[in-house]
Amino acid sequence: MTHSESHAVNTAPPIFEARGLTKVYQMGEVQVQALRGVDLDLYAGEFVVLLGPSGSGKSTLLNILGGLDTPTSGSVRYADHDLSLDDDASMTQYRRSHVGFVFQFYNLIPSLTARENVALVTEIAENPMTPEEALVLVGLGQRMDHFPTQMSGGEQQRVAIARAVAKRPQVLLCDEPTGALDAHTGVMVLDVIARVNQELGTTTVVITHNAVIAAMADRVVYFGDGLVARIECNEHKKNASELQW
Repeated sequence: MTHSESHAVNTAPPIFEARGLTKVYQMGEVQVQALRGVDLDLYAGEFVVLLGPSGSGKSTLLNILGGLDTPTSGSVRYADHDLSLDDDASMTQYRRSHVGFVFQFYNLIPSLTARENVALVTEIAENPMTPEEALVLVGLGQRMDHFPTQMSGGEQQRVAIARAVAKRPQVLLCDEPTGALDAHTGVMVLDVIARVNQELGTTTVVITHNAVIAAMADRVVYFGDGLVARIECNEHKKNASELQW
């Protein structure tokens, strides 16, 4: 048993518990099975990479964990809460209180500064950081009053991360967060995500098809064809600065 494996096994009950998750989409006449019976536990504070080709079900799983989508069958529990039973209002409250999202494209509002983009979240959160604290955390203390068009892609993605973590979410879900970035910039963004995981203790899940990123994770969940193919633990995690692709 590796060190990180024992870490995962010995912690408290899982923060997420997915059992038998399936998801079927109707695309015109065709049914597409995105998930085919996924069982997965995620633990508080761990850094997990979901790795697999496009179309393997990673984003569908992430969207279900984050309350953006519901499974066709199966159950998903967050702490002691069964998300599969929630109505829309409860799901909105869950997303607002507990989950931060980072996507491949930054979804910033162009007419707002970095500070104002982050403030959109802090104004509705229960116990938020200030926008200034969140931007300092991601290394943008000097860029708070810049607009997205005045920033590089990597800086915009770091604003998006600041926006996601400003509400102090228990869970940070990142879908291809470096997908639109070059390698050097991607490493900087991954370093920020790892720092959030370490400093805030946020359970962090990163989807990628870039196998190099897996070296940063406590556990790597390999996806294929709507199923978990295997799970591996990293005994020695790498820092983002050690990655090369």
